Amino acid sequence: MSLIAFAVLIVAFAVGSFTRINAGLIATVAAFGVGTLLAGLPIADVIAQFPSGLFFILVGATLLFAIVRINGTIDLLAYWAERLAGDRRVLVPILMFLLTALLASAGAFTPAAIAIVAPVALALGTRFGISTLAMGLVVVQGANAGAFSPVNPFGVLANVMLDDAGASADSLKLYLYCFVFNAVLAALAYILVQAIMRRRELRKNDHETLRTDVDAAAADSAGSGGPSVGADTEFESAGTRVRRDTALAVPEEPVATGPIKVAVTPMRVLTLLGIVALLVLTTVAGLDVGVASLIVALALICIDPGVQKPAVENMPWSAIVLVTGIVTYVGMLEEMGALEELQSGIASLGNSSAAALITSYVVAIVSAFASTTGTLGVISPIVTPIAIDPLLTPIGVVTAIAISSSVVDVSPMSTSGALLMASAQPKDERLFFRALLLWAIAMIAIVPVLVWFVFVHLGLG
Repeated sequence: MSLIAFAVLIVAFAVGSFTRINAGLIATVAAFGVGTLLAGLPIADVIAQFPSGLFFILVGATLLFAIVRINGTIDLLAYWAERLAGDRRVLVPILMFLLTALLASAGAFTPAAIAIVAPVALALGTRFGISTLAMGLVVVQGANAGAFSPVNPFGVLANVMLDDAGASADSLKLYLYCFVFNAVLAALAYILVQAIMRRRELRKNDHETLRTDVDAAAADSAGSGGPSVGADTEFESAGTRVRRDTALAVPEEPVATGPIKVAVTPMRVLTLLGIVALLVLTTVAGLDVGVASLIVALALICIDPGVQKPAVENMPWSAIVLVTGIVTYVGMLEEMGALEELQSGIASLGNSSAAALITSYVVAIVSAFASTTGTLGVISPIVTPIAIDPLLTPIGVVTAIAISSSVVDVSPMSTSGALLMASAQPKDERLFFRALLLWAIAMIAIVPVLVWFVFVHLGLG
């Protein structure tokens, strides 16, 4: 029964990835079908799995930052960051990574940090000619780098595992290991995506140039009664390839080297104060990110009611349906006991090192489609007996679990990935979804075994 339920989830992902049908809508309907017909759950129990907290986070954060984008505050922040970076383009991703990591380290829940920085980072990336996907990955890794500080919710849950294993003194080590790992991963992600995008752009430009040259050569040939061979044109095989002298190319328009000034208006100042209030409400007052975002959004709408309609229309509703639908199905899996069966199988292995590896993969897979906080909370009872094995180090086991569970937060089905999609331009939504999903799959495949080898097998720490 559990295998069938997991297979249905995989089918939902496959259909959603390769068609225009929303995978979240498929998963929502499947949750009722599998939950009631296969598992015998009452409809009320399936409805109860809808992630209302996550829904409020997505709606509140995306509404607030739709307002921030519409009233030009994003442009103002990008302008300030651009001035700080100057002509040093390499500083742009570094600044965005450090800003997100600082917010998360100070206690901001990772979705809040990403919601604040991602729109600025993507806008700044566009101005500097940097791939928005590369900037998005840098921002998520920055949030993950600071996520395991002792005051962050992720860090609090991970430190509970350390406490239960008798290694509470290693709390700072956990934070530093996670920070360094995510910093290295951010650099690799940025370099890799930039290289891929640059190669695609060059191939596209070469294709367009070749096509233009062939058309021009054909026109010249038609006008002169046949192909002409001269210093400015070279034919290689019956006009299949034509290269024209660069002197005949149309000169490109000069690109502005300095940042375009963005004015500081009263509304933009109030919006910035609203973002500061969001940080205070979430970190100091401990208010839910979604509720705090709705409060700030309402305050800004009351000041400027004209922003309400375009802000609501610009919210990524398809992404919200996608994320909440998938998480609803995962909740149904937990309710029917499918996740417990998986956990019991891991606990019965006997070999703690192998159990740590499998647990790392389990948390990576589950966290990619559900809440990382919830995943860490559920997996904690399984991690403790593994971590106290005298042949292993508690800090190594917990670090491997912590990194494996958070590194997949770039998945479009997680809150962080969904917020990243929400920060992208509407035309890039499907591109972002597929790219983030592929990156998350790569992280699931590679990172758990890598961190297991470094922190558990080698016993680093």
